Amino acid sequence: MVDVRPFRAIIYTKKAGNTEDLITQPYDKIDPRMQKEYYAKSPYNYCRLILPLEDNKYRIANQRIEQWLKEGIIAKEAQPAIFVSRQEFDLEGKRYQRTGIIAALRLYPYNEDKVFPHEATYKAPRADRLNMLRMVQKDLECVFLMYQDPKAQTEAFLAKVVKTEPVIQIVDALNVKHTVWKVNDPQRIKEFQLALVDKTMVINDGHHRYESALAYRDEMRIKDNWTENSAFNFQMSYLVPVQEQGLIVLPTHRLLKNYKLTEDLVHAFKFFFDVVDISPTVDGLETFLKEHLHEHAFGVYDGSKAFGLLLKHDPAVYEFVNANVSKETKIFDVVILRDIVFRFILKTGELSMDENILYERWTKVAIEKVDRKEADLAFLVNPISARSVAEIAMQHELLPEKSTDFYPKLVSGFMMMDISADEKL
Repeated sequence: MVDVRPFRAIIYTKKAGNTEDLITQPYDKIDPRMQKEYYAKSPYNYCRLILPLEDNKYRIANQRIEQWLKEGIIAKEAQPAIFVSRQEFDLEGKRYQRTGIIAALRLYPYNEDKVFPHEATYKAPRADRLNMLRMVQKDLECVFLMYQDPKAQTEAFLAKVVKTEPVIQIVDALNVKHTVWKVNDPQRIKEFQLALVDKTMVINDGHHRYESALAYRDEMRIKDNWTENSAFNFQMSYLVPVQEQGLIVLPTHRLLKNYKLTEDLVHAFKFFFDVVDISPTVDGLETFLKEHLHEHAFGVYDGSKAFGLLLKHDPAVYEFVNANVSKETKIFDVVILRDIVFRFILKTGELSMDENILYERWTKVAIEKVDRKEADLAFLVNPISARSVAEIAMQHELLPEKSTDFYPKLVSGFMMMDISADEKL
């Protein structure tokens, strides 16, 4: 079983001001414009901890946490608790809700088959978050994981909790309604822990944070006297059943720098794909993708023209795909895009995030970035289902970096967890 425990959360007090002015999107979703906007909202905005503008950002974040604790802007709660968190949101004209648990999840190396990754990671973000952990000794943001619950074993627990009075209820800047309930009744917590007896977890968001937490744990075990109850053996986590109706995955479109949509390139596409002219608009690209949802379809846009690419039903193409694409993950569009389009046709080699590849969830924004010359080509993809992600992860297969975008994100700033050497759970 996975070990899930309550923790003494560090939360904002009333001194900090309105919660709406304090919360942020996760650190890796904050661009420079958002960073400045968050700073302008409040001197205590959470961006000042997870992604400081100043030099020596790790030291600055730690200084702020210590100062805010001293001033009573944030405070550690006296009693351990777990939290139920619900997001309600609109997407493409439909209303959804997603409910999960925030708790301390014991850290398990991937080879123990209790927590499974689903996509590859980059070295730089791992190093960045590890440096932050070393300095602040706090989990500033949750890792988002899912678990199979076909018999709805946790549903009864959640149903009881959401009938009680919430401790937080706000609407964020993306018009997502967040409601948080606190559970500190030991009997209720035990009920939830028992419901997870036979569960395993798949990471949705936060692979870099999870892997950094494992590295930090191992460092702390070497230099300190520790027990299995030491808080640094755990990661503050948001846990959601795969069966949740609101467990939505958006596509993550790829934008390349320094590549042009030449006639030779279009000709090369035609060996593998049926290539069709489509309207170089958001509607044109999205319509093509929706019409070919399960057919290995891609849209490509260069600022003036757009093409739809549809993998050919051709024995020679399938033979090549079978020989050159990962056995288990070749059914996924992002893998075919990486291995066939990028590595074989474009000969990109390994791509580096921000340096020569960008990622974007919305078609409109992807097109705008190409129009502004922030990238040269946008490759648009269809989304992957949450169930497919869980299945492939538990077969020990990894998708490419940034293959999924679970939406909406759990905002940052509701709470943090102390993982210093003396803290026990």
